[in-house]
Amino acid sequence: MDITLDFGGGAEVLFNNIKKRELKLDDGTKWTIRSFLQYMKDNLLTDRLELFMQGESVRPGILVLVNDTDWELLGELDYEIQPKDTISFISTLHGG
Repeated sequence: MDITLDFGGGAEVLFNNIKKRELKLDDGTKWTIRSFLQYMKDNLLTDRLELFMQGESVRPGILVLVNDTDWELLGELDYEIQPKDTISFISTLHGG
């Protein structure tokens, strides 16, 4: 299953400064945002886990969008990822 992963607002720094990735996920697996976050933690995150995740979810201050829709409207961690989804992680936290 092909999906697109986007990072913005500085979140890309935690993922080797790559703003956009095209990924192919195992088609035989039921992927939810919950399981995908674990995959990201184990395979994509390159810096400071504590700035991206808190427990099994993203930390407060990280906006998650699926196809430009707030994940809160889609079931958050339980949303089942679909082929061709674009999942965006945008940090709203800024130093000053």
